[in-house]
Amino acid sequence: MAEVKTLNELFHDTLKDVYFAENKIVETLPKMHEAAKSIQLKDAFMKHLAETKVHIERLEQVFDIIGKEPEQKTCDAILGITDEGAEIMDDYEGSPALDAGLLAAAQAVEHYEMSRYGTLRTWALELGLNDAAGLLQTTLDEEQATDLALTAIATSVVNQKAES
Repeated sequence: MAEVKTLNELFHDTLKDVYFAENKIVETLPKMHEAAKSIQLKDAFMKHLAETKVHIERLEQVFDIIGKEPEQKTCDAILGITDEGAEIMDDYEGSPALDAGLLAAAQAVEHYEMSRYGTLRTWALELGLNDAAGLLQTTLDEEQATDLALTAIATSVVNQKAES
């Protein structure tokens, strides 16, 4: 018979998954910054790199709240998304569509993160971890703001250049 696992365990496992993802993003954003041509996109990548480092610190605070050491669990989803981004950098290098592809890859990351942070926040509330929920909500708000900023860059600059 399979081991019975609780929401606490699922919360902890998902926290480890997101911790891995955020660390992978810190590793990947400088490569995307270097590949991007649009100044606005380069700036957005550097801003998000700084924010992501704060997200990691917040996750470490959540680990502390639940009495666990920060630990990473390989996140296949983020590996797939970052692999797609690397493929775009290779396939579209020198192309006017490169920045549009990089931006789309970045938004895929944001959407994944928004999904995970929203879920973790909801579970934290269910588990009575109100301080953790507050930290997770702050990060979720920042991820949503980044997604909106990327959309603005796409519609005002990057997509038009990709058409030429």
